This record gives sequence, C-alpha cells and structure tokens, in this order.
Amino acid sequence: MADTMRRWSMAAIGRDKLKLETVAVPRPGPAEIRVKVSAASLNYRDKLVIETGMGLALPQPFVPASDMAGVVDAIGPGVTRFKPGDRVISTFKPDWIDAADNGNARVPAYQTLGGVYQGVLAEYVVFPDNWFSAAPESLNDAEASTLPVAGLTAWFALIERGGLKAGSTVLVQGTGGVALFGLQIAKAHGATVIVTSRSDEKLEKAKALGAHHGINSSEEDWVEATYRLTGDAGVDHILEIAGGPSLAQSIRAVAVHGKISLIGVLDGFEIAGPAGPLLLKSPVIQGISVGHRRALEDFSRAIDSTGIKPVIDAHYPLEDLQAALNHLDRGPFGKIVINLN
Repeated sequence: MADTMRRWSMAAIGRDKLKLETVAVPRPGPAEIRVKVSAASLNYRDKLVIETGMGLALPQPFVPASDMAGVVDAIGPGVTRFKPGDRVISTFKPDWIDAADNGNARVPAYQTLGGVYQGVLAEYVVFPDNWFSAAPESLNDAEASTLPVAGLTAWFALIERGGLKAGSTVLVQGTGGVALFGLQIAKAHGATVIVTSRSDEKLEKAKALGAHHGINSSEEDWVEATYRLTGDAGVDHILEIAGGPSLAQSIRAVAVHGKISLIGVLDGFEIAGPAGPLLLKSPVIQGISVGHRRALEDFSRAIDSTGIKPVIDAHYPLEDLQAALNHLDRGPFGKIVINLN
C-alpha cells in the first residue's frame, strides 16, 4: 500500500479555497478502522458547507463531504464490528446510533461528518468503527455511497417516522437524490406517488422510475393539481424539500391528518403557513435531519430485499470536484458521485 494519499481540503471558507493535496495515509488507533474509499456522493449541504461554513466550527484543515462507500483495509485494537475486506458506508450523524438524538432544546445535535467532524473526500479515511454501517450486498460502491444522507432521509421520513402504508399517496418535490429515493421507497411500499418538477423531461424520467403522476409546477398550481388527482382528499405524505414559503403550499395540499416532512431549505430557512388549514386538518409537520444508524441498517436490508437502485446522474473523478459542484448547482436528476478507484 502507498504511504501517501490524495484528499480535498480547505483552510478557509469558499470554493476557491479547495485544494487537492497529497498527505500521509492515516493509521487506525484503538476502536478505529481505516477504509479505502471507493466512492463519495455529494449533497447540496456539502456545497453550502464549502461555500458558507453554515455557521459550523469546522476542523482545520477541513475535508468536505459526508457520504462514502469503501472497503475496510486495516483495523485498530479492540475492533469487533468489521474486519479487513468488509464493504462499509459512512453514517451522517455518527453519534446517533438509535432512538433519541443527543443534544438539547437550546443546542440541538448537529455533529456530522463533513461538518463538525472531518469529511470523506479522501482516498483513505480513519474513523471509529461504530461510525460505519455494512453496505448493501445488492449495490456497487458508487450506488451504496448515495445512501447515508439522501437515501436515509427519505426512508426516515416515510418509514421510520412516517409509518407509510400501502394505498397512501406520497408527493415528492423535485427530482434530486432525496426525492427519487422517496419515489422508489413509496412505490415499493404500495403507495401512489406524485412528483412535482419544472421540467417535463425530468417528470417523464420520474414516471419511468414508477411515479404515477407528474405535475409541472411551472405550468400549473401544484396544489390544485393534487386536489384534482386525489379527488380533493389531498396528499397523505409530502416530502417538503423546498422549505421557505413552500411549506404554506404543502399545508394546503396535505390530507386531513396527513404528514409533511420538512427536509430541505432550498427556498429559505424561515418558514410560514396558513393557520386555518393547519388547525382544521391537524397534520403532522416533522423536521427530518437524516436519521440514525439503526435506521440506515434497516434501509440497507430493505434495499437488498426490494431491489431499489439509487439513481446516479453523473460520475466524476476525484480531481474534478469543481465540475461536480457545478453540476450540483444545475440540479441533477438523482445523485452525483465522485469515484476514487
């Protein structure tokens, strides 16, 4: 094995501060494993952290991105969960194993990879063994790298916290990573799926994945369209990915006693909505901050049993990170993956 590796790091905030550097390969200590990274997938949050820092106390120098898949190549003393040769994926909130999250009302927990903790855009990473989960057997490493944030977020919203039942209606906004995972998870559980997008081309692709209905939100009021499609019943589950003023529209579209999972903030961090339908329909509005490791393990087993395949729009080599971020800006259909092999 080589003594050095490549990684992306930054000593200050900003895309222009990203540097592809060569450093020594790290060695695992007690309870740690070293993973040879095969693939890392990008999330919109990664772009925000690189460009703004998101108010986080980032380690310096900082390695960005949180989602990866790879192979264990060395273990430290006391490791029992994995052995060399095992395929693993990262966990976004590595301290959150199951049940209640850590943190409190004043300071909610947000200790994540590619944030408070170092990220994964490196040829090797060393973390505690309990920061990883086994990769699904049915996915290759590029596909598996898309699960820790996008896949788990959709699973946590619809299954872990949503209790989705067959026959329900699910609406997903857009055709990014979380949305397309939501589409596939909902379809696999017997739900009727509605997708909104401003692109007819992307709506046709979503229908090819199994969506029952597509609404071009640039051509018609998507709330009125949901009334038409559901016979005025409304939508049982909405994956609210836009945030900001879009939440008001979701409150109007949701069914009586339905669920809205607030996932994204593409349209703003400040949210508001009409009190009348909120009071009268009494929906559950839940914020989803990805999910815990146990749910990721459940999702991985479901992947293997249902045959769900992550949608990857494009692959980029490690040195083309800037081009991958530009693609993220344009709005991919599904996920963008950095290949490190």
